[in-house]
Amino acid sequence: MAELAIELQDKKTDKELYSYQKGAINQIFEKFETAPDDYHLLYQLPTGGGKTVIFSEIVRQYLKHHNKKVLVMTHRIELCNQTSNMLTSFGVVSKVVSSTANLDDQERYSCFVAMVETLNNRLNDNKLDISDIGLVIIDEAHYNSFTKLFKFFEKSFILGVTATPLSSSKELPMNDNYDELIVGETIESLIENEFLARADIFQYDMGLTSLEVGSNGDYTVKSSEDLYTSNSMLDTLLNAYQKHAAEKKTLIFNNGINTSIQVYYTFRAAGLPIAHLDNTATKKQRKDILKWFRETPNAILTSVSILTTGFDEPTIDSIILNRATKSLTLYYQMIGRGSRFLNNKSTFTVIDLGNNCYRFGPWGADLDWQTIFKYPEYYVDKLMSDEELEDNFRHELPDEIRKEFAKSEEVYFDIKATYIQATGKGESSKVVLERSIIQHAKICIENSEDVFDALTLAKLLNGDIEHRIQSYAKCISKSTNNFLIWLLDDYKKKLNTYLRQNFNTVFEELHGHPPVD
Repeated sequence: MAELAIELQDKKTDKELYSYQKGAINQIFEKFETAPDDYHLLYQLPTGGGKTVIFSEIVRQYLKHHNKKVLVMTHRIELCNQTSNMLTSFGVVSKVVSSTANLDDQERYSCFVAMVETLNNRLNDNKLDISDIGLVIIDEAHYNSFTKLFKFFEKSFILGVTATPLSSSKELPMNDNYDELIVGETIESLIENEFLARADIFQYDMGLTSLEVGSNGDYTVKSSEDLYTSNSMLDTLLNAYQKHAAEKKTLIFNNGINTSIQVYYTFRAAGLPIAHLDNTATKKQRKDILKWFRETPNAILTSVSILTTGFDEPTIDSIILNRATKSLTLYYQMIGRGSRFLNNKSTFTVIDLGNNCYRFGPWGADLDWQTIFKYPEYYVDKLMSDEELEDNFRHELPDEIRKEFAKSEEVYFDIKATYIQATGKGESSKVVLERSIIQHAKICIENSEDVFDALTLAKLLNGDIEHRIQSYAKCISKSTNNFLIWLLDDYKKKLNTYLRQNFNTVFEELHGHPPVD
C-alpha cells in the first residue's frame, strides 16, 4: 500500500456530511467488517440525497484502512467524469478507464472509475488488472448491464447504490444479485429537514389505452409519439404549462425525439423561450443548451431521456411528464430532477400528463423498499393497467365548456354506477343511456332561454357524450368500432329529439314558469 499512499490526499472539499449520510456510512462499514469478502450489499437513497457524496467518503475511508483497491462503475461516460471529480474533492485521485485511456500507469492508482461497457471490453481483453480490487461500487445499480461483470469480481465486496431498488428487467430481479438492502432516508424526511424541495403535483386524467408496451416492458416510442404529437395533446401540454408553470424554469420529458421537436415548435409558436435536446446533439450543442437553460430564469427545455440521470440543475422550478412510463425508476428519476432544495426554492411543480402519479402514487409517498426488493414481481403485477386506471377517472368538462353550464350545480353523470344500480334491480342496460340523455338534456335546458339555445349547448357536449358511450360499452363488454359509432350517433339524435319534445315541460319544472316567448 506504500506506493499508493500518494494517491490518497487531503479532502479538497469543505462539504460537511449530514447526520443521515454519516449513519449510512457507518451501517455500510459495519457490513464490510462482518460480512464475507464477496458480499453484495445494496444501498437505497432518494435522488438528491447525496449518494455520490456518501460513496466517495466510503472510498476515502476504505483506502485509508484497507490494503486493497476500489473500482467504481457507472452506466454513462458523463457519470464517470462527475464521479471522478467528486472523488478528487474527497482526496481520492482516480483513473478513469475510458475507451481511449492509457492504462500503462494503472499501478499508480488505488481507485478506478469506469463505464460498464468500456470496462467489460477492457476486462475481456485483459487490459486492466483487477486482482487487487477489494471493493466495487456500482452507481445506479438498478440497471442490468452491470450484472454481466459480476463474474470478474467473485472475491470483492460489491456495494450497489440506487434511488429505486427495482430492476429495470422483470426477468432479472435485484435480489438475485444482492444479498441485502439497506434503506436510507425517505423523501419525506429529506423534505422535512430541507434537503429536498416538496412537489406540488397537478395530475391530468389522460386516455392512454392506445399506447403499446414493447419488449423492454415500457411503452413503445412509436405508440407514444402517435398519441403525444396529436394537436389535442400538444394543446393540453401548452395549456397545462400556462396554467401551472408559466414563467417557471421548466424541464419537459418526452418519449421520442419527434414528440420533443413538436413540443419545441408548439411552445416557440406561442412565443415562449424553449430549447430541444436529445442524444443526437454534439457535446458543444449540449453544453451551449444547458448553459442557456441554467442562465435563463424562465427557460423551458424539452428533452428525451438523456437528462434523467447525471444532470443536476437546482434552479429547475417545474417538471412536466409529457409521457407515460411503466418504470418506477424512471418516474422517480424524472421528478427528482426538480427536487433540489435552494434557499429561495422549497417547492417545485410537477405536471403529470401520463397517469404516472395514479400508477405509482405521489412522488415522495412512503414506499416499502424492503418488500419491493424481496418481492418485485408482486409489486409490478399489482400496478394497475391503463384500463383500470381510466375506469376510476371522473370525466370533467373542460373549463371553457363548463362555463357555458354555469347555472348547473352538477354536470357529472356516473355511467358505471348507474349501470350497476340498474342491472342490480333487473332493469335493461339500455335505461343507463336513457337516464344519461335525460341528465344531459336537463343541464342544457337549465342554461338556456329557448330550445335553440339548448340545441346549441348540446353540440358542446360531444366529448362528454363520447366518454359516456365508451364507459357504457365497457360495462356491457361490447366495444367494436362500428357499434360505438352507431351508439354515438343514436345518442345525439335522441338527445336532440328529447330537447325539442320536452323543452317547455322541463324548463317549467326547473324554473317554476314556462319559457318567455
